[in-house]
Amino acid sequence: MVLVAKDILEKEFISMPEDTSLFQAAQQMKSARHGFVIVTDNTRKPVGIVTEWDVVSKAVAEGMDPRRVKLQELMTKDLVTVDPSIGIDKLSRFMATKGIRRVLVVRDGVLLGVVTARSVLATLEDYVDNISSQIARLHTSPR
Repeated sequence: MVLVAKDILEKEFISMPEDTSLFQAAQQMKSARHGFVIVTDNTRKPVGIVTEWDVVSKAVAEGMDPRRVKLQELMTKDLVTVDPSIGIDKLSRFMATKGIRRVLVVRDGVLLGVVTARSVLATLEDYVDNISSQIARLHTSPR
C-alpha cells in the first residue's frame, strides 16, 4: 500500500483574510485547537500562513498589539506546497530536511488541504502497527 499526500491531508483548517486581526485569528486558533491559520486574499486564494511561532516570535516578543496587527503583517508568504500524489516517504523526508511542520497540498492552484507533521506521524504509526501485526501473524501461523 503506497500512501500519498492526498491520503493523509487535513481538510479541516482555518483560513482567514489578510486584514484579519491577530487577536481574531488567535481566538479562532484556540477554539479550533489549530496551531496555524492559512491567510487568503480577497479571492480566497492562499497567500500566506501564520503559525503559533509567528505569533510568539513576531508579535508577542516584539510587543505588538494583537488587536491592531493584521495577519498580512505576520504571515510567511513563501508557502510550501506539494502535489497530492507525492509519496509519504518523500513528503516526510522533505519536511524533515526543510524543518517544516506543515505543507499545503495543491492541485491546479486549488488548496485541497494541509499535511502536518502530526498527520504524517500518526499515519506512519498506524502503518507500522499494521505491518508489525502482519509479521506477527506470519510468525505464529502453522506451517
